[in-house]
Amino acid sequence: MDPLTQGVVGAIATQAIARPGEHRTAAVLGFVTATLADLDVLIRSAEDPLLFLEYHRQFTHSLFFIPIAAACLVALLHPLRSLRVGAFLRHIDPRRLWILLAVAYGTHGLLDACTTYGTSLLWPLSEVRVAWNLVGVVDPGVTLPAALLMIVAWRRRSARWGRVAVAWVLAYLCLGLVQRERAETLLHRVAEARGDVATRAIVKPTLLNLALWRGVWRTDDRGRGVYHVAALRPGLFGPDRTSFVSRGAALDLGRDLPSLESDSVAARDIERFRHFSDDWLVAVERDEDGRLLIGDCRYALLPDQIRPLWGIRVDSSRPDRHVEFLTLREVTPETLPRLRRMIFGGELPVFE
Repeated sequence: MDPLTQGVVGAIATQAIARPGEHRTAAVLGFVTATLADLDVLIRSAEDPLLFLEYHRQFTHSLFFIPIAAACLVALLHPLRSLRVGAFLRHIDPRRLWILLAVAYGTHGLLDACTTYGTSLLWPLSEVRVAWNLVGVVDPGVTLPAALLMIVAWRRRSARWGRVAVAWVLAYLCLGLVQRERAETLLHRVAEARGDVATRAIVKPTLLNLALWRGVWRTDDRGRGVYHVAALRPGLFGPDRTSFVSRGAALDLGRDLPSLESDSVAARDIERFRHFSDDWLVAVERDEDGRLLIGDCRYALLPDQIRPLWGIRVDSSRPDRHVEFLTLREVTPETLPRLRRMIFGGELPVFE
């Protein structure tokens, strides 16, 4: 999730277990520590554009890295205890400090796994990117109440208010689980009504809310894969609503890039991107030079659009070179107003 939410959740987690006299120290340490896992974004290469995709939300977000990260932070903070700037640490012994830091750091990977991006929680035992699809990467519904409760806990030096804040975050994620199940049910109803036999299907919450979801499903007809995309709004206090369905061709290397050797640099990059995107690859378009744009169709600016948020451009005439990574955030003056209308049910026909 965004750094503010990560910091807030880390702070309320440490506030919830803070002992008398350490509430504010725990909150500060929790806020800062919970954001540190995202320093992995600094791992990148100008020669290899996909390197950052491999390492973002990888080992620094693993459950197995939590005790190591906490121990490293204790070691880094220990010299400060003898200095004036580190006076706030003297009343917390190293073992207690390790516990607070481990709790704060541990919230980061777990919270990220609740979003849609994918997190390597079990690295190095598994490279599977866990994505529970319970909440968007930015959602004020979880952040703002938690931040307000964090401030109350800070002012009152109260572990009880920290626990209330943690309870709110958990309740909001449970609501996301309920909405995800309802969105999945609606997706399968839409596919069935169209006569589609979905071989794969996924739903993801859109930014800022749990009301509007993006649904993607795949059908295979005579060996040709097709992705179908629709905006889904399972009704809370009204009817279910859906958008019209967009379609895009699933990537088929034999058809789309027949001359690309499987052991070439470009082909290996495609497989790396396939792993990152969990094989939700759509062949978007070719440019004037014949280079193919391959996108991750799980994400788009608007939930009813097939054009993805990001992708890679492959030049099959240069198989020895790395692919180009592109972000496709082509925001128009109508994009955000349309998203807002869809969140509140506008533009989406009632599904019956």
